[in-house]
Amino acid sequence: MKVSDLIEKLNLELVSGESGIDNQISGGYVSDLLSDVMGSSKEGQVWITLQTHKNVMAIASLKDLAAVILVKGFKPDEDMLQQSNEEGIPVLLTNETTFDISGKLHKLLK
Repeated sequence: MKVSDLIEKLNLELVSGESGIDNQISGGYVSDLLSDVMGSSKEGQVWITLQTHKNVMAIASLKDLAAVILVKGFKPDEDMLQQSNEEGIPVLLTNETTFDISGKLHKLLK
């Protein structure tokens, strides 16, 4: 599945990193602890978090993640948007809770 498919199926809002909408998704990872994501996430996963700063994009780039979903209506900081565009890693928004969007992502990918 591509990020563009995920956007459509989960009704997500793309706010940056549009050049990465064709990134392939291999799975998902849920955590708000940056060191956990850095140590345990895998290439191609979609990271679900409420963290909104540029360090999120640094880790997403380091781990070659497919996209980042921000939950509960959280909005990314301007420097996160800029780095998302530079790295080509989409930042997607939802008003849903982490629990709900994680369940929907899991259902789509299984």
